[in-house]
Amino acid sequence: MPGKGIAMRRQLHLNLFIHSRGHHEAAWRHPATSPLALTDIRYYQDLAQRAEAARFDSIFFADQLALAEDVGQAARAWLEPVTLLAALAVSTRHIGLIATASTTYTEPFNLARQFATIDHISNGRAAWNIVTSWLATAARNFGGAAQLSHADRYARGEEVMAVVKALWDSWAEDAVVDDRAAGRYARPERIRPINHRGDFYCVAGPLNLPRCPQGRPVLVQAGSSDTGRRFAARHAEAVFTAHLEKQSARRFYGELKALAAAEGRNPDHVLVLPGLSAMIAASESEAQRLVREVNALTDVEVGRRRLSNRFGGHDFSHLPLDRPLSPDDFPDPGSVEAARSRTEVILNLVRRDRPTLRQLLGYPAGARGHYVTAGTPEQIADLIQDWFDDGAADGFNIMPPLLPNQLDVFSTEVIPLLQRRGLFRTDYQGPTLRDHYGLPRPASGFDAA
Repeated sequence: MPGKGIAMRRQLHLNLFIHSRGHHEAAWRHPATSPLALTDIRYYQDLAQRAEAARFDSIFFADQLALAEDVGQAARAWLEPVTLLAALAVSTRHIGLIATASTTYTEPFNLARQFATIDHISNGRAAWNIVTSWLATAARNFGGAAQLSHADRYARGEEVMAVVKALWDSWAEDAVVDDRAAGRYARPERIRPINHRGDFYCVAGPLNLPRCPQGRPVLVQAGSSDTGRRFAARHAEAVFTAHLEKQSARRFYGELKALAAAEGRNPDHVLVLPGLSAMIAASESEAQRLVREVNALTDVEVGRRRLSNRFGGHDFSHLPLDRPLSPDDFPDPGSVEAARSRTEVILNLVRRDRPTLRQLLGYPAGARGHYVTAGTPEQIADLIQDWFDDGAADGFNIMPPLLPNQLDVFSTEVIPLLQRRGLFRTDYQGPTLRDHYGLPRPASGFDAA
């Protein structure tokens, strides 16, 4: 609780994005990162508990449904995230738990059931990061030689959302009575089918699981294309986004809030959390030294292949490493059926800075197109406050370049500064992720008993 005499103000939200041994692509090689295998559940339990001790709102796991071609030089294999959340739900008590799952390659009944189950296991801390799966290699793992178009992926995603929401709402709050003496477990009249028939799915329902503690798990989304923003405005309660400068973050923030309002939603119930990957040390020179140290461990050809994947497999092998780039070196983003929002980030950077290919590959090496910086705890706290106060963010998706090292520095050095400024909680004020995020509990649509 805030101390007496401290005025309450808008509160910052912090999510920890757990990825490999850190968000720098060479983090897995650095001695400051964890020695545990990336398949060892103790690694993730330890990170989750450290984040909870620092009072983070939530932790988040991304996913992809195919093995990356650079697996020989990059630590990109990871555990299935929904299963991982089940283990973390019983290893933590307060922190929110966010997993990625695809609307393109997962049946909506399974999605609804899995995330409702995590919400029950965690007593109301589950969230689903909704993706439409842009990797062409993923399509080949699910019965198709060609990936769906950008438009078709989002059309399918819209129908999935209609189904999962209806399934989560198919049980009234009071459907379960569990009356042992009377021999009555549930009130069937308070459970109803959904009878959905659409372009992609026919789902009878109801869900075979009672309504979850949050009513519905929190919905998270990360697409920033025009279609992705409109999808987020309709469905998302938290939005992860990538921006390389505050000005573009402010534009995105304002546009998304306006789109949410146009959908009849309260814009305050759509949290915008840009990615921030900060190398932090006692002095700026020491932070920059750490950056140089980890950059020296990178593999240029890994970066070139990753750039190719971002542009739907486009061949960049002919480009010299040290010639300044221009937008003409890249395909038209409108022709790319991958993650268009990230291709636009890359092209905007090329237009603005005219980097060489070697320099360009250094940007995503740090955090795959998110905001990368280095400095002292005070400088990082100032940056966070500036974006937060200036209408560019409701908080941040924190992406430590080295784990657990830079998570610990952020937790022990930056978070106390934010707390002293009245920006961030000193303790959790409720048991659910909706409490942490300040989000309402959705009504089920049933009349009160």
